[in-house]
Amino acid sequence: MPSPTIAADVPLNVPLTDSQARTAKAIVNLFETGHVLGDYGQVTVLKDDPGRLTYGRSQTTLASGKLAELLQQYAGNPGARFGAAIRDWLPAIDAQGADLDTNSRLHNLLRACADDPVMRETQDRFFDDGFWQPAVRAAVKLGIRSALATAVVYDSTVHGSWARIRGETDQAAGPLDQIGEQAWIGAYVATRRRWLATHSIAILRNTVYRMDAFQRLIDLNQWGLALPLVVRGAEISMTTLNGMPPGCYNGPAPGSRALSVQEPLLRGLDVRLLQLALSNLGADIKADGVFGAASARCVKEIQSARGLPATGVADVALIGALVG
Repeated sequence: MPSPTIAADVPLNVPLTDSQARTAKAIVNLFETGHVLGDYGQVTVLKDDPGRLTYGRSQTTLASGKLAELLQQYAGNPGARFGAAIRDWLPAIDAQGADLDTNSRLHNLLRACADDPVMRETQDRFFDDGFWQPAVRAAVKLGIRSALATAVVYDSTVHGSWARIRGETDQAAGPLDQIGEQAWIGAYVATRRRWLATHSIAILRNTVYRMDAFQRLIDLNQWGLALPLVVRGAEISMTTLNGMPPGCYNGPAPGSRALSVQEPLLRGLDVRLLQLALSNLGADIKADGVFGAASARCVKEIQSARGLPATGVADVALIGALVG
């Protein structure tokens, strides 16, 4: 029987195929951002979240210092489209000022960075190096071999508390080498769910759904994470794994069309860059890449300020003046 294809970033003694590794990551992406491929541009600030401002595919946090590390790596790449703009923000991000949680200019810049393939690839490498690889090593050390069990370890590596819950599981149910991988993972998921459900931080109590999703996969005997799968109502398949990440745009180029409110609404890189330019000029706008009423209002404001007819339509000349 031929040996399975091994994912490039998985040690050779772990029999995970590339699709199994991508599926394990997709499950955690769904937990973190609600999307199979993750949301590379997602900016979140949740009440009572100790991580404060969080960003990207696996939601790296300001308070942990990980956001600064990610952005330093991106800005250090000479091909980064927004590298210079991010470098200007790095001292403030290193200082972790409270104002960053509500700074719309920074948030819009981070959203725009997700359109840059260099940022998406930087995030992939950053999360693989910082979370996936340590999770795989921890799984191998413990004797874990299945794709589902590796996904459980990866989730706890991203979400936190892997070592603590591992120890509690050993005490309550016995070590893995005595009771077997499937029994141990079942006990781990139950132990972690109880820990989350009674946590002093409310935002963590609300994440018991992660363990419920794993328990459902256990009940379905999905130890190999065979595709297609449905996790939290989302399809994980080769089609969804190979799609374009949500909310990311690779065109049209700025100035290739006029922008106005239409039906359906115009979306794209040109919209995002116009919104980012308006934000940098002080406009109250979210750079989501969708040209709606708020975008038209901000265009009217800049047109009035420059003595132009306030039509709300960004023509090629205005886009060129603002975006370059």
